Amino acid sequence: MARRFTPVVVVVEPETPGNVGTIARAMKNFGLSDLKLVNPPPLEPDGEAYGFAGHAREDVLPNAEEVTFEEVVSEYHTVATTAITNEDSRKHVRFPFKTPAEVRESLETVDTKTALVFGREGRGLNNDELARMDEVCSIPASDDYPVLNLGQAATVLLYELRSLTVAETQLPDVERERAEESEIERFYDNFESFVERVEHRDHKRPKTLRMMRRLVGRAHPTDREITTLTGLFRRASNRIDRFEDETRD
Repeated sequence: MARRFTPVVVVVEPETPGNVGTIARAMKNFGLSDLKLVNPPPLEPDGEAYGFAGHAREDVLPNAEEVTFEEVVSEYHTVATTAITNEDSRKHVRFPFKTPAEVRESLETVDTKTALVFGREGRGLNNDELARMDEVCSIPASDDYPVLNLGQAATVLLYELRSLTVAETQLPDVERERAEESEIERFYDNFESFVERVEHRDHKRPKTLRMMRRLVGRAHPTDREITTLTGLFRRASNRIDRFEDETRD
């Protein structure tokens, strides 16, 4: 059965109303309407945002919802955008990353609530925010000047996803459904508890947790898969606790 993919678009602390309008216009171009803003500037009806929004001033921009970063992380499978990665497999804040085309391929056969997350104009998403994202997208560009304007970056990614978001397009059958975000977050909590018991080097723990989040983010686990993994790490943690208690006795 064909479906229409309708991710939400999230902009974290945008500084320029015009860029919010540009993103709203790109959303309208490519079949999306749910815009969420974290700490946005004032968006006046006669201001720059509405001037840049085109026909999106009629529905997308007026219905934009102000949310918190925590709400986005807890409710959605998150795809963050970043201009420069500068990392390899030894680090997991901005690596591994996908191109927009690879993001489309990743999302076209799963059914999940997804948020496409864009950062600030000048600084983008910081490392702490990126560490909490499930997937990272980077747009290939010239090494001489790889940094895209915020509105441009959003337009490029939404254009690449158009085969999923435009209603008339026939899409592949959904092969499986991704587990609920709340269940995946519960898995991360159990995995973190496990890591705290087996990894005594404090500086290693954040990297391990980020690596697991990236791995699960790419895998799109089903309910059964994530429930099995959660139970496995919870039982392992409980056994470690019992062993330590017996050792102390």
